[in-house]
Amino acid sequence: MSDSTLTPEQLLHQLQWRYATKQFDPAQQIPTATWDALEQSLVLTPSSFGLQPWKFFVVHNPQIRQQLVEYSFGQTQVIDASHLVVLAIKKSANADDVDRYINRTAEVRQVEAATLTGFANVIKNFLANPNNPDFDADNWATRQVYIALGQLMTSAAVLGIDACPMEGILPAKYDEALGLTDTEYRTVLACPVGYRHAEDKYAALPKVRYKQEEIVAHIS
Repeated sequence: MSDSTLTPEQLLHQLQWRYATKQFDPAQQIPTATWDALEQSLVLTPSSFGLQPWKFFVVHNPQIRQQLVEYSFGQTQVIDASHLVVLAIKKSANADDVDRYINRTAEVRQVEAATLTGFANVIKNFLANPNNPDFDADNWATRQVYIALGQLMTSAAVLGIDACPMEGILPAKYDEALGLTDTEYRTVLACPVGYRHAEDKYAALPKVRYKQEEIVAHIS
């Protein structure tokens, strides 16, 4: 265990400190090194089979971000936050996506792609012939994106950075604004990231959670 590892108390302190930030301070920008770490936290997100059926769009353009306020039901976090991340799925994950992942695995682990054929076939069969008759590849990919959202928010909290997960958006309009409509990606949700405004009254409100014993069950 490294000297920099958080203690349990420090972790819980940061998670208590975190909240869905309603008002960001537009004057404060996330330092480059800190933002690079947050981008890497997205890259390092786990996913089913490791397939990573997603892409994360960091929107810098102020005109586009201003346009997105309208498509976010007037929520100004998308323009006021230091950074805005739009989390999107890779639509219709298929055998080509599996081949791409297998080739990347072979490259990173310095093995022949042919040695991974069995694993590749398992994933391809899962996508083409799932055991669940209600399986939908895009719904599956969407659930993977929420894992990435959780990783981003927790990583931000540990670093003392604020975030606000936003499902209250019009994904199709986001796709239009970001030029994604005719691409292989589709918006799922947005997450502004930055620093809370001193006047955000929600920062001081206590969290409302059910008691631990009500929502955590231990099965012996």
